[in-house]
Amino acid sequence: MSSFLESRELRKLYKEVRKTIKIGSIFLTRYEKARITGARALQISFGAPILIAKPKNVIDPIKIALLELKAKILPLTIRREYPSGEHEDISINKLILKKD
Repeated sequence: MSSFLESRELRKLYKEVRKTIKIGSIFLTRYEKARITGARALQISFGAPILIAKPKNVIDPIKIALLELKAKILPLTIRREYPSGEHEDISINKLILKKD
């Protein structure tokens, strides 16, 4: 895909996300990603059902949690608190994942 088409799609995605997220970044930060991945991997290791079709040779709960995060099917919410005392609850499915 050309960079022009990618930038066009990113602008469109940016406008959609900006409608729901009023304050702060529209991207999932690396700290939020690490926290979500770790929490979900712990749930999987304790026997929680896997929400995606698991590839045959993947048994690591962290890799499974990352696959679920990239598929945007996790029903989790992030609360971002700001210095002014305000907070905003954001579904992680609305945030944009940066390319690794």
